[in-house]
Amino acid sequence: KSENYFRLVMPSKKKNLSKQNNPEKIPSAEKFRFAIVVSSWNAEITEALYEGAYTTLVQYGAQLKNISRLNVPGSFELPFGAQTVQKGADAVICLGCVIQGETRHFEFICNTVAQGITNVGLKFNKPVIFGVLTTNTYLQAIERSGGKRGNKGVEAAVTAIKMAALKNN
Repeated sequence: KSENYFRLVMPSKKKNLSKQNNPEKIPSAEKFRFAIVVSSWNAEITEALYEGAYTTLVQYGAQLKNISRLNVPGSFELPFGAQTVQKGADAVICLGCVIQGETRHFEFICNTVAQGITNVGLKFNKPVIFGVLTTNTYLQAIERSGGKRGNKGVEAAVTAIKMAALKNN
């Protein structure tokens, strides 16, 4: 495919996606409570996602006492974890990493997790943010968890702040 194709059709191909937000358009997180659910599977990736999310929440004014964390074994368990912590939060951030393998397991897990996270948000009328990397390789996961392609945890935190503000307007 031509370079123009990737520039026009796939604009994120070569960009740091975490730098796409205009900081002036991100509301204060000071009055909101956040729960972050973190998958322990691929911990080196998910811990970097957590650090990105946590740091971003604090950067935009979230009080430390208003940020809680729950660890779950894997990405498949993120929806249940989100359901467990949603009651005390204005927004829930789900962080995980699923890397493509040689079987269809990847597809089943990704689809189930995405649908489960969506269902929790709709069931409880609360922002539940999908901060799950679904990559083809470990290198892609590294690049999207603080590497040259940004940090999906940062992006998830910004989304959580914006959605909490939207819901509470």
